[in-house]
Amino acid sequence: MTTFTVAPDNVYCGASTQVKRGASQLAQGPPPGYPISTFSGGAAISKRSTIIDVANLAGVSIKTVSRALNDAPHVSAEARERVKAAAATLDYHPNIAAQSLIARRSFLIGLTYERPSPSYVVELQNGALARLEESRYRLVVLPFRNVADRPAELGRLLMRAGLDGVVLAPPACDQDELLAMLDKHRLPYARITPHSAMDRGIVLAMDEVAAGEAVAAHLLELGHTRIGIVLGDPSHAASAARMEGYRRAFAEAKVVIDDRLIVTGDFTYDVGYKVAERLLCQTPQPTAILAQNDDMAVAAMAAVRDCGLSVPHDISIAGFDDSEVARTAWPQLTTVRQPVMQMSWDATDRLIGWLDADRKDGSEGEIAFARRGNHPHALVVRASTAPPKV
Repeated sequence: MTTFTVAPDNVYCGASTQVKRGASQLAQGPPPGYPISTFSGGAAISKRSTIIDVANLAGVSIKTVSRALNDAPHVSAEARERVKAAAATLDYHPNIAAQSLIARRSFLIGLTYERPSPSYVVELQNGALARLEESRYRLVVLPFRNVADRPAELGRLLMRAGLDGVVLAPPACDQDELLAMLDKHRLPYARITPHSAMDRGIVLAMDEVAAGEAVAAHLLELGHTRIGIVLGDPSHAASAARMEGYRRAFAEAKVVIDDRLIVTGDFTYDVGYKVAERLLCQTPQPTAILAQNDDMAVAAMAAVRDCGLSVPHDISIAGFDDSEVARTAWPQLTTVRQPVMQMSWDATDRLIGWLDADRKDGSEGEIAFARRGNHPHALVVRASTAPPKV
């Protein structure tokens, strides 16, 4: 099957002629009559290149250049490569401001989160930035505290930001009032690990109940029965989901959870340290601690050491997320891998698919992207867990 692209005069011609002709032009230098001042084959560029220059050098139409540089459909792979090579040769960079005016779009993607864990936030941002690299969209980071108490205020902030779409991390992804505002104003959104209204917006999910069950079962299988539990922020639905997983594992092992060994943190290191100290004051002490994220787990490790005890010889500790801190802690932390960076990349990718989908009648119509993506978890066993001391 022959691949076609659009020539400068809007006449269709086979890729075997038009695209190859562009290839030879790049190899040999500027085509006849082409202004040498704009060709960078070893010479300095004396004026800013334009989309017309790129089209002439690549041997395609201006529309094809626009589609290729914006990763839009209906452009052959060969033509896309030719356009990008020509743009690189001419040091051409699309004018985002001009594109915004023409398209009546900002090309801004928002990312809002509350969770104070630095490791989690870094992975969220890196995932979104990785997807936006070399695209026409830019990332606007919008941290917001106490979302559960102020969902409407966050909604107004997002409306004022002039976004084309927004990625919602927990707990914003589960705020009904916020989702209703976004729906009303037709602002597309993607939700990372929501636990309610799974039919709204784009959803990137992970089974946090099963993940919690897996890490709790690991400690129980090692022989621990007196296990302390450090919960996360109760305004995050993930905290309840992970606790449900713990309960399932305990029930399966026929071990009763001691409610005196359950303390509430807020996903931060400082509070995690304080509540871990409370657990260590119990008599008898727990032989293991389950923390609902890695920051609190590492804080618990520090509290154990400050009590003159060692991990895992005296007390085993397990976390959740498999963030960078889990791999740099000593001993390295047993945890559950939550693919935060991949979910953020996927959420951003699907949101761009929504934004770039053709809407012939101005409505969503049949949009060629999937609204739901499921990501797997994985138990990661490291040196912070071992059988209880006899």
